[in-house]
Amino acid sequence: MKIATWNVNSIRTRLEQVIDWLGQSNVDVLCMQEIKVVDAQFPCAPFEELGYHLYFSGQKAYNGVAIASRQPLLDVSCGFAPTLLNIQADWDEQKRVITGKIDGITIVNLYVPNGSAVGSEKYEYKLGWLAVLQEYLRSLLLSQAAICVCGDFNIALEDKDIHHSAKSENHIMASEPERQALRDILLLGFADAFRKFTSEGGHYSWWDYRAASFRRNLGWRIDHHYLTPALYERAKSCTIDVAPRKLPQPSDHAPVIVEF
Repeated sequence: MKIATWNVNSIRTRLEQVIDWLGQSNVDVLCMQEIKVVDAQFPCAPFEELGYHLYFSGQKAYNGVAIASRQPLLDVSCGFAPTLLNIQADWDEQKRVITGKIDGITIVNLYVPNGSAVGSEKYEYKLGWLAVLQEYLRSLLLSQAAICVCGDFNIALEDKDIHHSAKSENHIMASEPERQALRDILLLGFADAFRKFTSEGGHYSWWDYRAASFRRNLGWRIDHHYLTPALYERAKSCTIDVAPRKLPQPSDHAPVIVEF
């Protein structure tokens, strides 16, 4: 089984590229972030023509997550609230979480808040959101042994996940409070699928549109697959496909694929 995560940065803008990539990659599941469209306007037909079932939690112009799966998913839920019944409703106002199960694997597709700037109101929201995510995953682990948490985390966990010319200290997506929040989540029992197979730096999943960042490989690795131990042992590969980033008017992110 192949599960991919890809921040598509507007599914309607990138639809042709996503559909072409699905046809070539033949992944079983594609988790998308930043779809930027309300549910009623999601372009379902091209996915369905390829044989994919669709599940989405959309929002106009911002955020939004979706899963395309060759097999129907079970137990699909959107947001934190279906699992964390007593959380404040405003944690689900932004559409950032969708969860479903396939072949015994629970897939949690996330679009973690960016945070804007260290110390800002959006930064504090990001840290709060990550704390809620930790409780959400802790709850899932009570009943699920095989979990793949994937998506755009907007966090580079280590300095080697960032190009050499970037200063990571106190930089959004690399500040110590963000990294510690992610480490706390991983301590629940998750491991980085990509690092199982690739230990060196220089591998990135996001490049800024500015300053010829992609051509110069000035990127960040912020799109991840985190796996529970049973799944981690089953993982056969985890790769970043940079080909879609080379296309005209691409998403600024590349797909990341884990295979079991």
